[in-house]
Amino acid sequence: MDNEFWLQRWQQGQIGFHQGRVMPLLQKHWQSLGLPAGSRVLVPLAGKSLDIAWLAAEGHEVLAVELSSVAVEQFFNEHGIQPTIRAATQGTWYEADRIRFYCGDIFELQADELGACVASYDRAALIALTPELRQRYVQRVYGALPAGCQTLLLGLDYPQEQMDGPPFSVPEAEIRQLFEPRWQVRLLETRDVLAHEPKFAARGVTRIHTSVSLLTARS
Repeated sequence: MDNEFWLQRWQQGQIGFHQGRVMPLLQKHWQSLGLPAGSRVLVPLAGKSLDIAWLAAEGHEVLAVELSSVAVEQFFNEHGIQPTIRAATQGTWYEADRIRFYCGDIFELQADELGACVASYDRAALIALTPELRQRYVQRVYGALPAGCQTLLLGLDYPQEQMDGPPFSVPEAEIRQLFEPRWQVRLLETRDVLAHEPKFAARGVTRIHTSVSLLTARS
């Protein structure tokens, strides 16, 4: 699953993964992080998620990262926001108020940008990546986040042999394998969502759970 796959999905409007509402699990669990207003929050592989605007409305400085310029421009257009646009060595920056979008490959984002984040919200990044890329992603992106950084991470658990990803099955055991010992992993909630996910059932999935974990980076 390379960059071209995702760029084509956005170009062709094949974005069934986009949700037309703020994620209820974000609204339910975000306050458990106890972040002060003005905290800088990373949202990786963000698409045009409504969660970005919600986090900004909560008073946070949001650093969203998205490969597709189509997604980024749609986000600002749909919210009626005119961003300042500037080119970088790698990628392009779109900035407006509390929201900064880095449009480019997340693996090219400067480590000091990640190092300034005190929290992250990973709704659909980890589960969008193949196993090989998941390991690289955790090492490169999460490895640059500072000690004390907190992450609200959403995972999926379903029989991978029943459906090709994305989204991929990343159960709790794999989350712990990927992140520990550098990150403390605390499971906040698991939920059986098969009855609410007809698209998965139509593809032959017989069991699917979503999980919410709170990760804290150790020093």
